[in-house]
Amino acid sequence: MQALAIAAAGMTAAANRLTASAERAAAASARETDGDVDPVREAVERVTAKTDFEANVAVAKTADRMTGALLDLKV
Repeated sequence: MQALAIAAAGMTAAANRLTASAERAAAASARETDGDVDPVREAVERVTAKTDFEANVAVAKTADRMTGALLDLKV
């Protein structure tokens, strides 16, 4: 089902955004960067990545339930 593939891709993208933001924040706190990292922006980025991930999980769960209901009708 295409909805599951789209949700999986969305979860991967959100996880990658979360990881990248966390790495930028960690590098900034270790003073490995020259101050170009905004900690508030990175916190917002992590929250939005988490929300995006949760939304894609909801899509996957809904698609799974719909597939189950469709299979129940066929049996």
